Amino acid sequence: MAGKKRGEVQLQTVINNQSLWDEMLQNKGLTVIDVYQAWCGPCKAMQPLFRKLKNEINEDELLHFVVAEADSIVSLQSYRDKCEPVFLFSVNGKVIAKIQGANAPLVNKKIVTLITEEKKIAAGEMVRPQYPDILLIELEKTKKTPEREIYNIAIIKPDAVLKAKAQEIKEKIITAGFVIEAEERTMLTEQQVRDFYSQIANQPDFEEFLTFMTTGLSYVLIIAPGKEQGHMEESEIQPKEPTESEVKKWNSLQEYLEQQHLSQFCDVEDREASVTKFTEVFFPGFKITKGKKLQKTMALLRPDLLEKQDDVLNIIKDEGFKILMERQIVLSEEQAKMLCEEFEKENYFEKLIENMTRHPSLALVLQRENCVQHWKELLGPSTVEQISEYHAESLCAQFAVGSLPVNQLYGSDSTAVAERDMQCFFPPENTFALIKPHVTHEQREEILKLIKEEGFELTQVKDMLLTPEQVEKIYIQITKKNFYKDVLEVLSEGPSLVMVLSKWNAIADWRRLMGPVDPEEAKLLSPDSIRAQFGISILKNAVHGSTNPYSVTESINELFGEDVEEQ
Repeated sequence: MAGKKRGEVQLQTVINNQSLWDEMLQNKGLTVIDVYQAWCGPCKAMQPLFRKLKNEINEDELLHFVVAEADSIVSLQSYRDKCEPVFLFSVNGKVIAKIQGANAPLVNKKIVTLITEEKKIAAGEMVRPQYPDILLIELEKTKKTPEREIYNIAIIKPDAVLKAKAQEIKEKIITAGFVIEAEERTMLTEQQVRDFYSQIANQPDFEEFLTFMTTGLSYVLIIAPGKEQGHMEESEIQPKEPTESEVKKWNSLQEYLEQQHLSQFCDVEDREASVTKFTEVFFPGFKITKGKKLQKTMALLRPDLLEKQDDVLNIIKDEGFKILMERQIVLSEEQAKMLCEEFEKENYFEKLIENMTRHPSLALVLQRENCVQHWKELLGPSTVEQISEYHAESLCAQFAVGSLPVNQLYGSDSTAVAERDMQCFFPPENTFALIKPHVTHEQREEILKLIKEEGFELTQVKDMLLTPEQVEKIYIQITKKNFYKDVLEVLSEGPSLVMVLSKWNAIADWRRLMGPVDPEEAKLLSPDSIRAQFGISILKNAVHGSTNPYSVTESINELFGEDVEEQ
């Protein structure tokens, strides 16, 4: 891998600041510029074509290739936050053409045409054409239509979450033409509530309200006016057909919530200074990541590739993907046919299904910006026979192993297909979790942060003093043990935080995150576990979790009733 990267640097000069850009414009002849975003990198799919043309034309003074980072070059500001690759063509310091997308034949034709023109001009066979300046036109347009981003912060309160109204509220907000830019499920801290509701802090019942807001799960949303209505991702909420009253253009989100009788469940902050402050508190880096939405996709290494899985995983990490989940699995016939449906009419289809149902595959959930498209570009064609000079560095070409003529890697075709694939191969599971009374509020916040970092979704949360009957349901497996009365005593010392956590393999993953029952043993065997960090003794070991699906169901039903949807 290192050798290949050195070759790429020699092929394309790196331009990552305005001074280097200005210096590049002194080039004589044609310069082909791959404009890229820092968060996704240059377009590697085009590099085989550029290398081929460089070798064939063999005119170092006439043909140059560069990669230019839009984020750090003032002249390229109009090309920032674009997912699709952009190629600019500069002749003697003037940008005269642009091609959007990794269209290799079109880029090839443009380069050959411009080089041919340059040779004819040098030989006196033609006069240099007059081209408009592409960059100046784009920048002028940008200056004429400045847009100011205006947001609201909304909090859907714990009683709405407990009554399963949060989804309904979000759907209504979207249907009314607003855009939910970001959301977070969280347990609000006392300080966050005091800051957000500072205008009512002097009311006599505020302390009671403070307790209510800090003992349950809330949704925090960043909401924008509806400029982008109708352009949601496929995987986002799909609202119902709007009613006549919902089609109306609302002056404010607050006005709409009041008209819909939802304002008692959802509070809105629209003052600019406060919105900026709370955005930084709840969504640090939101301004930076705006327009670069993280996506997930499903990837799969077919059985013949498992012996080279380390090589593939290294490439995945080098390309900026985060592996959220992985599992080795022997596919059922139904699963194999779902992933191989494009080969259904091929004569090797039955052999392919047999191979994938007899031997294990490696399934992965990947995450990064523009994840679905970037993974598909890396994969290349779906069959080996489709590999061309433009696909020479694709994963299909690099890992063409085995007797079957298919790409040994799979990727979901769209966000909707990715959602389907992840539900099939990584179905979410609920587990029951409890943070014990001896854990301080500061430690609780640290534990909740660890839970989110491990990919768990907080489905429900309550802060409550458990009754003996509730403890019996939670600890049903040890009620006859001699130490059970000590467990009751520890849990009666104060409120516990009880939670429903959701993710694939949630029961096992939560028990792994908790660590061994004895905190001292946990410090030796699992020093990063919750019990190692926050446990005091075997009884006061910070957290508890259900051991099997039956105890999960019993605990959830006892404490949350029918409020929790089964995964």
